[in-house]
Amino acid sequence: MIKLDQFLKFMGVASTGGQAKLIIIDGGVKVNGVVETRRGRKLVVGDKVTVYGQTFEVNL
Repeated sequence: MIKLDQFLKFMGVASTGGQAKLIIIDGGVKVNGVVETRRGRKLVVGDKVTVYGQTFEVNL
């Protein structure tokens, strides 16, 4: 399990936690096709995260 904001940093989408937080709060992230505004959302293997038109699958 990994939190959404940590995942964005890990994937290189956000360089800092603060930047990840802003992207999430602004509604720029979808998890499994649904806009997610909770930066602490816990992701599990198989979840699909879409940000800036790119989709990443959680496989950690």
